[in-house]
Amino acid sequence: MSVQIVVGAIALVVVAWLAACAEAGLARVSSFRAEEAVKSGRRGSAKLAQLAADPTRYLNLALLVRVACEMAAAALVTYACLKEFTATWQALLVAIGVMVLVSYVAVGVSPRTIGRQHPLNTATAAAYVLLPLARVMGPIPSLLILIGNALTPGRGFRRGPFASEAELRALVDLAEKESLIEDEERRMVHSVFELGDTLVREVMVPRTDLVVIERYKTIRQALTLALRSGFSRIPVTGESEDDIVGIVYLKDLVRKTHISRDAEGDLVSTAMRPAVFVPDTKNAGDLLREMQKERNHVAVVIDEYGGTAGIVTIEDILEEIVGEITDEYDRELPPVEDLGDDRFRVTARLDITDLGELYGLDEYDDEDVETVGGLLAKALGRVPIAGASAEVDLPDGRRLQLTAEAAAGRRNKIVTVLVEPLPVAVAGEGRTG
Repeated sequence: MSVQIVVGAIALVVVAWLAACAEAGLARVSSFRAEEAVKSGRRGSAKLAQLAADPTRYLNLALLVRVACEMAAAALVTYACLKEFTATWQALLVAIGVMVLVSYVAVGVSPRTIGRQHPLNTATAAAYVLLPLARVMGPIPSLLILIGNALTPGRGFRRGPFASEAELRALVDLAEKESLIEDEERRMVHSVFELGDTLVREVMVPRTDLVVIERYKTIRQALTLALRSGFSRIPVTGESEDDIVGIVYLKDLVRKTHISRDAEGDLVSTAMRPAVFVPDTKNAGDLLREMQKERNHVAVVIDEYGGTAGIVTIEDILEEIVGEITDEYDRELPPVEDLGDDRFRVTARLDITDLGELYGLDEYDDEDVETVGGLLAKALGRVPIAGASAEVDLPDGRRLQLTAEAAAGRRNKIVTVLVEPLPVAVAGEGRTG
């Protein structure tokens, strides 16, 4: 009798092993992989596609089979031990030890490893059993899940035991370690999760970095600004730079001047489009979905006081997922390039203290700005664009002419500035271009 019980327990463990394999395999097979198997004519792929169409149902069924077999095997082993040992505590101790070892090795580690290594094979094999078993058992697995969810604290009923965000992140990291996905793909998936916690103010272009045009300027002036700055969408301001009244698109300017050359003298306000305003506390993921739905590529960001905080484009949000979008001609530049005759080409991010050292100054500081780009912007009174120049004073009385050179990157930021000394006799009022 004890031999038959042990054989029955072993048979149940084998079934539990197969169910655990099926669980691991199904978890690794997506609907896309199932469709690829169908297209390739793989044997059993049609049944596999049925499982992939409703993975939660069949995962829960495999889980039910595994747990039922493990519990039944534990009961049989306990019964057999009680028959063999006179002391109850000895029988229970042996039964617990045997089932812990069997459950961990035979049902826990081994089948899951096989299922993860050969997901298509294990899932396809499981389909031949799970599909008819699901028809026989009917709604029983779903009812058990509903009862479990009703007893589980949380938000209402769910179809099954979904993984948490932390578990999904860990799974993605594991997939990258096993070379199933690339490191860049892992970072992208993590960025998608982080986008849900990102506010618009964290991805916007701040107002101080905006290139804008006043509404009383002409279309010709707007065209010139767009071509010089490299921006295809420029905010239009009203009474002040804090008052954005619309957005002018380069394609609208070109279309209007193409129809009539006389339109170049029209006000830019006649060609602008209405601006979309969003609070700076808005979720970036929600804004991305709204932009996709409304086919809008740019929005004006408003702070808590109703002032303009900046603008955000659909590309700014996408960069949070895919990383910085750079131009194919972008290249790493040296911080300082000596052009001779005390002329230098420096990066816009160069500290003004380093700029002072180039001209023999022990100390050169400005309480308002820290970089050469900021120094140029302060002298101009606006965001510099390619070709803009201004004169600045050094502490020893000498004057320098700073000229913004070609912009780079998606935001067309000035990356280099040409620095030239001006003879004292020639130096005059600061000029801008």
